[in-house]
Amino acid sequence: MRNLIVQQWVTVDNIAAEEDGGLGFVSGEPFSETTNQAFQARVMGLIDAVDTLILGANTYAQSKDYWPYADEQGEYGEKLNNLTKFVASSKLDDAPWGGFPAATVTRDPVATIRELKEQGGKDIWLWGSLTLMRSLLDAGVVDVVQLLVCPVSRGRGTRVFEDRRDLRLVEAAGFENGVVLLRYAINK
Repeated sequence: MRNLIVQQWVTVDNIAAEEDGGLGFVSGEPFSETTNQAFQARVMGLIDAVDTLILGANTYAQSKDYWPYADEQGEYGEKLNNLTKFVASSKLDDAPWGGFPAATVTRDPVATIRELKEQGGKDIWLWGSLTLMRSLLDAGVVDVVQLLVCPVSRGRGTRVFEDRRDLRLVEAAGFENGVVLLRYAINK
């Protein structure tokens, strides 16, 4: 069975979106000449382990005009753009992705993910989308939460977790750029 992996960039004080909704705290750009090789390999390892990307409507709106045209993202951008994509939305009718295959709009992301998990293939990746992440956690379909912790704090903003969650650490790795990867299994 395929796993649903949630990935969030966060600050050390558990902020996943600044007060303006932005991610200005994200550090550790994985695709420049100065990037730490171990960090770049880890980021590429995730994208190589998945074949399906799930986005909430807001994350889709923030991504659709950048990623399909992000040539500077190199191999990572190419792989990301070629993933099968689903957008959870009650309002969108279609979800174009530049010159790449459009995302499929789903009105029932829990049912869609349950169906995808039963199919063959690589793992499924939920990218950002905090509201969707929380509803998928509540529905019990999330298997792994991966946090990329940036070496900053913000004090205010939107936290990853608003309520109590029991997690089991399965990996912790620090990188020269100050980012720490924490990978947790969900206790079900």
